[in-house]
Amino acid sequence: MRAAEASDAAALAALHRAAFPSPWSEAELADLMQDGAFALVEDGQGFILCRTVLDEAEILTVAVDPAARRLGLGRRLVLAAAGRARKDGAASFFLEVAVDNLAAIGLYETTDFAQVGLRRGYYRRPDGDVDALVMRRDLNT
Repeated sequence: MRAAEASDAAALAALHRAAFPSPWSEAELADLMQDGAFALVEDGQGFILCRTVLDEAEILTVAVDPAARRLGLGRRLVLAAAGRARKDGAASFFLEVAVDNLAAIGLYETTDFAQVGLRRGYYRRPDGDVDALVMRRDLNT
């Protein structure tokens, strides 16, 4: 696992396309990293993109190639990002996840995230809006 740079944005965008029906573009990913977000990537099979502001960190996205899922890569990415956020001074880690993304919810629960809120209609989809769980993990333990 290594830290990704803005020059990795094309490869990260390809992973995001493989992982999501509405992927982020190369330009969007590069802009986020140039604006202070950090990304960790492992073997070109998955990445996590986060940002830390003062004492809070946020997972912006986690993308794992479908062929590499259920092998522990998502968990390794989340735990490594938590370590990086803690090192950067964050005391808590937040994320939003679609209520129907049971695999991601399971991943986050097994990495010590707990639901702290709900955002109604957060994700816009062609077949209707979907609520998001807001989840939080304490980084001081």
